[in-house]
Amino acid sequence: MSRKTFDYICSLVRDRMMSRTHYTFINGNPMSLQDQVALALRRLGSGNSLILTGDLFGVHHSTVSQVTWRFVEAIEEKRLLHLVWPSTEEELAEVKCKFEKIRGLPNCCGAIDTTHISMQLTSSDQDANYWLDRKEKHSMILQAIVDADMRFLDIVAGWPGKLNESTVHKSSNFFKKCQNGEILNGSTIFLSEETELGEYIIGDQAFPLLPWLLTPYQGKKLSERKIDFNKRLIASQFVAHKAFVRLKETWKMIKGDLWRPDKNKLPRIILACCILHNILIDKEKDEDLEQFPSILLHDPGYKQEVCEAVDKNGSVGRDKLVKYFSGR
Repeated sequence: MSRKTFDYICSLVRDRMMSRTHYTFINGNPMSLQDQVALALRRLGSGNSLILTGDLFGVHHSTVSQVTWRFVEAIEEKRLLHLVWPSTEEELAEVKCKFEKIRGLPNCCGAIDTTHISMQLTSSDQDANYWLDRKEKHSMILQAIVDADMRFLDIVAGWPGKLNESTVHKSSNFFKKCQNGEILNGSTIFLSEETELGEYIIGDQAFPLLPWLLTPYQGKKLSERKIDFNKRLIASQFVAHKAFVRLKETWKMIKGDLWRPDKNKLPRIILACCILHNILIDKEKDEDLEQFPSILLHDPGYKQEVCEAVDKNGSVGRDKLVKYFSGR
């Protein structure tokens, strides 16, 4: 992170962080705004314990906890500046253009995927079983829609890891807005004189096929045209995988197994990390977005889910693209 970006983050959180209790180092000296922001970023970025972070900065571990949480609240208040669905046709047109440059998918507005945020819970946690997932680990699900630059456009966090991706998706506000025609309702394009295609996002086979959510064809005996379409979609949807890798490698607090986290606060910590992820992309223009190898996994050990739900209109839209790519 450059000094310029650090100063920008300080400007975002200044009013919230300096309006109440003033924190001090163990030696009694007051912590400046920059000290507090640096501490919070270190805690979120390293994933180190409260005690280890406190020792590094010369503050009590309770101060680490309080300062980090205040920082999370302050960043959360600025969500609409850096994590929001495109609000103008021009902004969405730029998203579509960049997706089309990947493997040619026209009118694509985003890629959706999910990842698990692992937790370490004990038998003393009364709701421990509620958070057990199919891997017999305790986890919370993060679902996100990203653009071609790996920027988060919409996120959902807080559901237990045992739920499948399709269920989480159908419970999201994004799904409800799409079903009600509130978003992905913009300009359509003509693939040919008679073939029109609306706006859509793309997902893997864990998601249902819908008019506005296209997924790969399933099955082993697929035509070459369908195989070609699957390759295009999978390559384009891979930006969501890379976004999660980048998120967890940069903000390691949500990469490892969090020790008995507050399940009410964790979704807000996840949101703060996603906002910071976007800020780095927005502000560090010269940074190499491919700095993390594609071979890294954001969800190691979890098998690919399969959703067999197919909407007829979604199937028609997908077939239109197959014909478009085959030149017919």
